Amino acid sequence: MLLNCHTYYSYKYGTIPVEDLIELAVKKGYDSLALTDINSTSAILDFVRLCRKKHIKPVLGIDFRNGAQQQYIGIAKNNKGFRELNEHLTEHLHNGKDFGSTAPAFENAYIIYPFENGQLRRLRGNEFVGILPSEIAKIPFSAWKKQTEQLVILQPVTFRNKREVNIHRLLRAIDNNTLLSKLPKSEEAHPGEIMPEIHELAEIFRNYPQITENTLRLIESCAVDFEYKSPKNKKCFTSSPEEDFELLKKEAGKGLRYRYGKPSQKVIDRMNKELKIIQQMEFCSYFLINWDLVKHARRQGIYYVGRGSGANSMVAYLLRITDVDPIELDLYFERFINPARTSPPDFDLDFPSRDRNKITRYLFDKYGWDKTALVGTYITFQYKSMIRELGKVFGLPGEEIEKLQHAKDLNTLDDIGKLVIRYSRYIHGFPSHLSVHSSGILISEEPLSNYTATIMPPKGFPTVHFSMIEAEDIGYAKFDILGQRGLSKIEDAVAIIKENCGQKIDMHDIQRFKQDEKVKQLLKQGKTIGCFYVESPAMRMLLKKLEADDYLRLVAASSIIRPGVAKSGMMREYILRYREKGRREAAR
Repeated sequence: MLLNCHTYYSYKYGTIPVEDLIELAVKKGYDSLALTDINSTSAILDFVRLCRKKHIKPVLGIDFRNGAQQQYIGIAKNNKGFRELNEHLTEHLHNGKDFGSTAPAFENAYIIYPFENGQLRRLRGNEFVGILPSEIAKIPFSAWKKQTEQLVILQPVTFRNKREVNIHRLLRAIDNNTLLSKLPKSEEAHPGEIMPEIHELAEIFRNYPQITENTLRLIESCAVDFEYKSPKNKKCFTSSPEEDFELLKKEAGKGLRYRYGKPSQKVIDRMNKELKIIQQMEFCSYFLINWDLVKHARRQGIYYVGRGSGANSMVAYLLRITDVDPIELDLYFERFINPARTSPPDFDLDFPSRDRNKITRYLFDKYGWDKTALVGTYITFQYKSMIRELGKVFGLPGEEIEKLQHAKDLNTLDDIGKLVIRYSRYIHGFPSHLSVHSSGILISEEPLSNYTATIMPPKGFPTVHFSMIEAEDIGYAKFDILGQRGLSKIEDAVAIIKENCGQKIDMHDIQRFKQDEKVKQLLKQGKTIGCFYVESPAMRMLLKKLEADDYLRLVAASSIIRPGVAKSGMMREYILRYREKGRREAAR
């Protein structure tokens, strides 16, 4: 009978973690629960999955508000209804529009309006008016006393106890950038928004059985569910999986000639083995989308570097997604994809920072703005930043706040200082707001509104309300598109060389760089300032000690520079064995 529950993903309003909300409902005797976070769908995917485990029926909705002012609650009848609600929320979030006092006509969702002053309003067949426990006494004196068939129980849940009421008020003061003492009551939830026992709620409405029946009937008619872990990415790059596989084989064959000229049987066997696994695990489309993207980049004269575990793939090398030969470095494809691995594959594609938005826009334009989105991430409150925020809420001067941030003996603090410290610890880890993942992009087979609403950050690309963790949980393999300033500098350098010397340099001609004697000398002397990944003082010192002058030694250096390897003594031993043949032989 709970149709208006909030988690702490009602940013700077709710106080309850998703799992704790469900545990609380079980403890209080409920077998269903409606999650209606405020202008947010961040918690939805976790909520449905966790409800299954606890044998609670999940009901999904959104609490549509202008600031703290509730306009109406949307409850999805089914998956189509959830999509309708998401698209409605998305439209307003993208355009910064307020919600009107009347909801649009939804085909697969219910709408619940606040009772307000008990004034009659024209309702559609799928619309109701919600009655708070504190409003029951008003029903006999309102215009709704003879129309109870359109009334439902509306018991909001925002916190669990008095402490969380206080946390809520502090969060609202932070959100409004005001002193706690000046926080308007209109910006706060009612202190009664605590989940009652189910029998207590039934007792409150015992004189209005019609309202209870309406509520139970509404909940009973709702059914939204998701299939977790099943692939949700765009299924086909072409028109069918079979055509995708044929195109992948064809392009890999072209890559054999480009990369090897006359490939050995070992190379051909590795390619065929990978192609078989890629087809078996239905990742042909994933590879082809990355292939098409880097091909587009080359057409536009945009530099790129493919890296990450994708560098283990021969097919990725042949498609020119990466420039790392896995045969030369004895890299295992199974680290990237194998039938026993549950997590999706992952390519990291670096582009010049100034071209990253062009590349991102290409993906959105090609695959559809309704099916493509940036991955979200949650910015959480951290302990020291909370001390600063709460200090401001309590009106403390800057010097006092700074002292609190460095305080070690809490017994020396006054009461306000102790309050700030205590509540900073409580709020530490709460999500503050939704932001954008550094690189992740989703390309979906279905409209993303089936699972989430989206925000429109300053980057100008829709961003889902969930993080990479939930994305993987529901079945998305993200595409990682990163911006790197170093590539911009390389672009500039190559352009200058062409202009001044008339010499065209192919950045992807890796063999030429490996064989260049001047490059070898620079590596051996540790002269790598300005070279991404190998310019740190520690790396330059290692290169000089190692006297690394070839590609394999550079790869080794990038591995043994790790803190754990260095501390264990293995880095020193590797250097000695490399430089002293006798030591190498003795260790065999």
